[in-house]
Amino acid sequence: MNTAAQDFSAICREWRMFRKLSQLDLALAANVSQRHVSWLETGRSAPSREMVIRLSDAMEIPLRERNVLLHAAGFAAAYAESELDEPLMAPVFAALQSMLTHHEPLPALVVDRFWNVKMRNAAADRLLELVGDQDAVLPDGATGDEINLALLTVHPRGLRNLITNWEEVAPAFVRRLRNEAVATRDPNLQAWIEELVQLAELVGNDSPTTGRLLPILPLELALGEIRLSLFSVISTIGTPQDVTTDELRVESFYPADAATEAFFGSSL
Repeated sequence: MNTAAQDFSAICREWRMFRKLSQLDLALAANVSQRHVSWLETGRSAPSREMVIRLSDAMEIPLRERNVLLHAAGFAAAYAESELDEPLMAPVFAALQSMLTHHEPLPALVVDRFWNVKMRNAAADRLLELVGDQDAVLPDGATGDEINLALLTVHPRGLRNLITNWEEVAPAFVRRLRNEAVATRDPNLQAWIEELVQLAELVGNDSPTTGRLLPILPLELALGEIRLSLFSVISTIGTPQDVTTDELRVESFYPADAATEAFFGSSL
């Protein structure tokens, strides 16, 4: 058995177990026999390139990790990773810019898998300006042109100082960070998220929630006399065929009360 087959077998089995699928479940989803799945996972059979992609589709594996699986099976990557300013990405960039513009006067941002802000509208600039010196949340000696929304949120010198319901928001935000990282099975992303969790200094609270839950958990911000209450809606791009496109998310913020609506001049 060659090393590539062994690598593929292990990674494929790990993904199947992560998705909580039996070999029969995966076989049915990929339209292959259970025996073939078993042979692929034991290394008795080597997958074709088409089979790797078919199994990846069945297990909803992110495009970046599909490339890892293809490489493990001895094939070249199938999905490119493009920059947003490349000509090939022009339709995607234009669509994202349109979403941001049409969301005015409310904040909206485009973030990558590490929560780096790739694009934002003027209302998002107005919201981020409330933080003040955004370089203050960077590690000592570090500089960067991009804002990291997750770091800005959890850092003691960032948005966290302005969040009046931090004890409510923090567990939900940390859960989202971890869920997104785990879903990718990317060790680099998982390590970065755990650094953010440590920064959040989250104190566990196992007390059961009482009373009726709101349909959303608003983010309550306070800066002087300004009081804002916001919640977000997350959008992704359908049918991505590029790693960058697959990993981009649009975070659109909406007012949770009339005062916040008035602050942003919204006519919702």
